[in-house]
Amino acid sequence: LRPPTVIGQFHTLFFGSIRMFFLGVLGFAVYGNEALHFSCDPDKREVNLFCYNQFRPITPQVFWALQLVIVLVPGAFFHLYAACKSIKQEDILQKSSYTGFYIFSVFLRIVLEVVAFWLQIQLFGFKVNAVYMCDVGALDKKFNVTRCMVPEHFEKTIFLIAMYTFTVITVILCVAEIFEISCRRLGFLKTQ
Repeated sequence: LRPPTVIGQFHTLFFGSIRMFFLGVLGFAVYGNEALHFSCDPDKREVNLFCYNQFRPITPQVFWALQLVIVLVPGAFFHLYAACKSIKQEDILQKSSYTGFYIFSVFLRIVLEVVAFWLQIQLFGFKVNAVYMCDVGALDKKFNVTRCMVPEHFEKTIFLIAMYTFTVITVILCVAEIFEISCRRLGFLKTQ
């Protein structure tokens, strides 16, 4: 069962292939070895690990993979429901209860994307700086702050902005899909 709207089908293509490809291939290239090349002064293994864990409480690849999976859940529930009830694609926009459930799943995707957007801002900000000032007071009483060098900070900033852009595009597509469904239900657009 594919999405009942053209926008929904485009969203599936965009979300399913482009976003996952971008994250899987380019995300690994940009972030794959970050912890190995993260170095602090003094360059000791325990200081580097301690500061890297402070710098990245969760790695971006894990965060974005979780975001993708969580955002897919509402649509998966709807499609599971539709499969169990043997609902045909054309019936989704004809019967109010099916339409309502579908719109609810799309609205839930919007909410989850917005929450993920906010969390991404809290965790990563909008820019990756070349130097991270690490509080190492818990490791050694001699010094409290040390400088750490962040590898490929410019590429990471570009990738971060791209992931924000993907989230915004996804939210816009979901809002447009709700608008398309509403216009179809009100008779402004012909059903497919």
